[in-house]
Amino acid sequence: MLYFSNYSDAWEPDMPSAILIFTRFPLPGKVKARLVPALGQRVAARLHRRMAEHTLKSARSVRSDSGPDAVEIAVCTSGARRGDFRAWLGRDVRYLRQASGDIGKRMREAFQSAFDRGAKSALLVGSDIPGLCSGILEKALSGLRDHDVVLGPAADGGYYLIGMNSPHPELFARKDWGTGSVGRQTRSAARNLGLTLMELPTLQDVDRPEDLASIRNDPRFRSALEGRAEVSVIIPTCNEAAAIGRTLRHLAWEPVSEIIVCDGGSADATGEIAAGAGAVVLKVPGGRARQQNEGAHLAKGDILLFLHADTLPPAGFGDIIREALDDPRTVAGAFRLRTDGAGIAMRLVEGLANFRSAFLQYPYGDQGLFMEKRVFDEEGGFSSLPIMEDFELVGRLRRRGRIATLEKAALTSARRWKRLGVLRTTLINRIMIAGFRCGIPAHRLERFYRDAGMRKNN
Repeated sequence: MLYFSNYSDAWEPDMPSAILIFTRFPLPGKVKARLVPALGQRVAARLHRRMAEHTLKSARSVRSDSGPDAVEIAVCTSGARRGDFRAWLGRDVRYLRQASGDIGKRMREAFQSAFDRGAKSALLVGSDIPGLCSGILEKALSGLRDHDVVLGPAADGGYYLIGMNSPHPELFARKDWGTGSVGRQTRSAARNLGLTLMELPTLQDVDRPEDLASIRNDPRFRSALEGRAEVSVIIPTCNEAAAIGRTLRHLAWEPVSEIIVCDGGSADATGEIAAGAGAVVLKVPGGRARQQNEGAHLAKGDILLFLHADTLPPAGFGDIIREALDDPRTVAGAFRLRTDGAGIAMRLVEGLANFRSAFLQYPYGDQGLFMEKRVFDEEGGFSSLPIMEDFELVGRLRRRGRIATLEKAALTSARRWKRLGVLRTTLINRIMIAGFRCGIPAHRLERFYRDAGMRKNN
């Protein structure tokens, strides 16, 4: 596998550029038709999804190094609404619907649109090139300083990247699209126009069953091919010796990638109990937001499940989460709330919480919040707040796309309601939400929460 991440003539931006990514929405049966006989519709769609995410990650790396004013990323879409693409790929890029017509016309229109928006140079890349990286994109942009056109040849005779400093519609006219002649025809057209051409390394695209050999052992795409995305469970704790043992014993029955207990300075045996149960234990002072961010940073899994120390997810939760997140339109999710408390009042609490979670898409942290690590990183993780960090993160996720509430319930301890009473606990929670939405500083809300007796631990 080629990565080309260390070019000596790294691109230094001195004018605005555009990176145009052509992709389709990864619906089973709608993408990678030639891979379906070998993989099936769902796996082919999942592989297409992961390769497109990899392409966008490489483009974001270039933008991060150069600055948002120097590089615009535009995803040229097909197969779904803009909102679906935003849920899948994030809110920090431009989305443009591909024009109708053959691929030549669609590429020509995408370039023209970029130059009309003020780009001084533009690259167009496909989304099925595992060997593509930020180094190659930087090499292409650097090459446009001294050349009219940059071409990235594909091993099948086509090309995976084309870049130019001004529109040249002739490069997309009268080509045998979908054949191994496209690269040769494009080079010939550039020569006939008197354009200077620079070529990048040849890379393998993944479009046919025989192409799969190039990624079979690539860890970036293994979970897509095997359908077993790894789940990392992250549990923030502080003085949870009474609850953590039961939770870890419950989790031991599930084949998760790892359990990371992020301890905020317990004075009891929380850390010892967690370590004895086989969990990775981190000492992370500074509040629950920082604890969870540190756990997520360390996590090796593709999916993150943030769990309270007194919350038990349902049996088979790993597969349930994987199935929910297999839909690219689902940004995150949580389980329905069920408590171990008795009585009508607790059933009412659960009912209201589940209504809020399902219909308003606002689950709480004690329902077990989960999402892909990719999404968590793209959204910047938990904000550095002393309280309401889960509520604030869910608000950002809602602006990106759908948050699912699963039919299966997580069992949460009713200890707070038992200690302070159902009415008082519910009223305090309502005040916290109203105060946060009204802009009351989080440190004042945290002081109120402690003074009300709601937080004895972290």
